[in-house]
Amino acid sequence: MTGHRSNVEELLARLTKGDRNALSKAITLVESRLPAQRETARSLIKQVTDPDFRTRRIAISGAPGVGKSTFIESLGLYLIDKGHKPAILTIDPSSHFSGGSILGDRTRMEELSKRDEAYIRQSPSSQYLGGVSRRTRESIFLCEAAGYDTILVETVGVGQSEYLAADLTDIFVLLVQPGSGDELQGVKKGVMEMADILVVTKADGPLEKVAQQSRRELRNAVHILQSKSHGFPREVCSVSARENRGLDNFWKLVSSFLKKITDEGYLQAERHNQKAIWLTDVVDELWLELLKNNDEIQSLIKTSSEAVKNNDIHVYDAAFEIMSRRLRNL
Repeated sequence: MTGHRSNVEELLARLTKGDRNALSKAITLVESRLPAQRETARSLIKQVTDPDFRTRRIAISGAPGVGKSTFIESLGLYLIDKGHKPAILTIDPSSHFSGGSILGDRTRMEELSKRDEAYIRQSPSSQYLGGVSRRTRESIFLCEAAGYDTILVETVGVGQSEYLAADLTDIFVLLVQPGSGDELQGVKKGVMEMADILVVTKADGPLEKVAQQSRRELRNAVHILQSKSHGFPREVCSVSARENRGLDNFWKLVSSFLKKITDEGYLQAERHNQKAIWLTDVVDELWLELLKNNDEIQSLIKTSSEAVKNNDIHVYDAAFEIMSRRLRNL
């Protein structure tokens, strides 16, 4: 146990000094599914979870092909020029068979990856719903502990399943294709209702006029949406990441929004609420671990599965019997 504690303390010491290798090792540790490493990861996370309201946590979402990686790379370089240290957590869809990232072999953010001030981590979603990975929350904490002041979370970007990204961050940015018709979806419930800022991308070349038209239509559409709990209006802008145009205006909108929610106390309250959500997630996870690691329950699941297949018992009855058995043995 002493060795375990010293390993955690050594990793934490390196992490808090900004050691990038230690940060990568720590994130790998929290993403591990091995029981021994999970326990070490929990010991580590317990020491780095105090919120720092000076940091910025920003979710960036959008449909595949909208230009998320290009936008984030340009934004990351822009932030470095402004004296910030950005950490980028990108979430890729996972293979149903291997569990690994489908897009993991693709070169991404090549220029940004060369900058010492930035940290980029790509993780598979591992079929975890919500647009993020199972350990994105903990990865955010670790990046902040390592001294990164702006955490950009690039979601999977598959539509209305992005809700968890909004529960992990301070501001939700939705990227929209110019002329894609997405602006008309503003009248419907879904991912647009989660957005604090909507950005029309690729506002250059032959698409520039189309992008400006889309921006105007989106501005009209967002007024129909239900207000978010903080009550601040949604903002709409356009950006050309390729030509680095519009980033100044975008960042002004981000900074203004974050100042408003900080001054009104909403940021602090929301981060505290996010801790309560985290508690529910951890309870669900530990409950599943209890079921998976109990030989009697696993044997009962196997037996019940055969009974269900043969129509000897209804799925509901089998499930309730399994859970009742586990509760009796607690």
